[in-house]
Amino acid sequence: QVQLVESGGGLVQPGGSLRLSCAASGFTFSIYAMRWFRQAPGKERELVAPITSTGNSTNYADSVKGRFTISRDNAKNTVYLQMNSLKPEDTAVYYCNAWHRLVNYWGQGTQVTVSS
Repeated sequence: QVQLVESGGGLVQPGGSLRLSCAASGFTFSIYAMRWFRQAPGKERELVAPITSTGNSTNYADSVKGRFTISRDNAKNTVYLQMNSLKPEDTAVYYCNAWHRLVNYWGQGTQVTVSS
């Protein structure tokens, strides 16, 4: 069955770094665009960063531009989100999403908490 399993979340101090991973299985990963979303308490889910199926194009929300980097390894069926210079406002549950035409798959999410 289709699975997206996020890992790498946790508690980090402001200014710190985390690397999220999302391991995919059960579908043809290499033809799916991948996206990272996040949802903070009381807020709507927001798109953080998408990456094309080949990995040759990425984009970022203004709030994370210059601090976060999305990448993927199609040989490992994994997408990553490197998060640097973390701020308290980055605190949220982070979800990975696989998207191809009208099909969407979601992971269960991983909590990221930025606090001193």
